[in-house]
Amino acid sequence: MEIIPKHAGFIELPQTSDGRFSTGQNGVISVYATGDRKVEFVNMTDNGLALVTSNSGYPAYYPVHPVKMEKPLKAVLMDLDGTTVRSEHFWIWIIQLSIASLLDNPTFELEDADLPFVSGHSVTEHLQYCIGKYCPDKSVEEARTFYFEHTHREMDNIMRGVGRPDAFTPSPGIKDFLLELKNMKVKIGLVTSGLYEKAYPEILSAFDALDLGDPKEFYDAIITAGYPLRKGGTGTLGELSPKPHPWLYAETARVGLGIPFEDRHHVVGIEDSGAGVCSIRLAGFTTIGLADGNIVQSGTQGLCDHFCNDFEGILNFIK
Repeated sequence: MEIIPKHAGFIELPQTSDGRFSTGQNGVISVYATGDRKVEFVNMTDNGLALVTSNSGYPAYYPVHPVKMEKPLKAVLMDLDGTTVRSEHFWIWIIQLSIASLLDNPTFELEDADLPFVSGHSVTEHLQYCIGKYCPDKSVEEARTFYFEHTHREMDNIMRGVGRPDAFTPSPGIKDFLLELKNMKVKIGLVTSGLYEKAYPEILSAFDALDLGDPKEFYDAIITAGYPLRKGGTGTLGELSPKPHPWLYAETARVGLGIPFEDRHHVVGIEDSGAGVCSIRLAGFTTIGLADGNIVQSGTQGLCDHFCNDFEGILNFIK
């Protein structure tokens, strides 16, 4: 039995990209990749594995656990960009500005085909993808310098009230959804691959617009990708381990909310990105996809246990 059956959007492979597992050999039933090829699944006679590929040279294998939703729910884990706050267009724009600076071409624009690869992952993965496609003679370190230069300027402009007015807006229906989860006595964890310095202003901006008070008091746990490494400073783990790796969601549930792995069926995760969907699924939680992100384009909808157009639909599913 395939623990990850083939779905529309998946790509059937003769073997994993590292050549370690081949269909029909040593108990391997099938090998599939998500549409964006960021994750490859190895179905074996008695278990399954997932290979998370890497533009940075550090791929990793994870066990794939069966998932199901059991009520009552103990926790809902939620993505930030695109799920809680509509901001993906802003961060994609920052990536575009960074590559434009790297190319010394202010008119540079990303293509629609780039979108699944420049949202939902880490900054380094986004930049590495663009470098590989548009300027292979450049380094990710150069790109990161431009990225943080643009980020600091634009975030400062936003905090001063002169930045892009459409940068961060709460997702439609998010306030009623969050308050209903509180009424249900369900713990809420906020999970983001974003670095703290760019993620937390988003959260503050959204909660100010929603009139929900202090997000640190509202959420039961908030986990970000930490702090960036810069010359002369100290960074935290966060660039090679974010989504689609399982660690951010696993840490939010186990460390942030105190929910042991054996209770994972009482936890669901909500995402709008392909990388996030993979992260939830590899952490062993029921995965709920939210439309308007890049789940369909990235070929990961088959990993969603449920797929909704809005928060009302999600609420109907989990209540």
